[in-house]
Amino acid sequence: MEYRYIPSDRVCSKEMIIELDGDIIKKVTIIGGCAGNTLGLSRLIQGMNIEDAIRRLKGIPCAMRGTSCPDQLAIALEESKNYKKNLY
Repeated sequence: MEYRYIPSDRVCSKEMIIELDGDIIKKVTIIGGCAGNTLGLSRLIQGMNIEDAIRRLKGIPCAMRGTSCPDQLAIALEESKNYKKNLY
């Protein structure tokens, strides 16, 4: 399943594309943001269980923004779980 998420305008990334295989993160593509950081983040969570990734990323701040690209990715993963539930 593919899920697309538009992050908060308080972060640099513009879109997150998440590919899931059940509860496993198959691939994440982050458009915009700091290229090295977003690519590294995407590769680190590849193959990880959704719940584990959410626990590790949720609440990470970036400066005084109140959120970050990792935090927005956690929110996107939570939304993808709810989207998947509504499909079935």
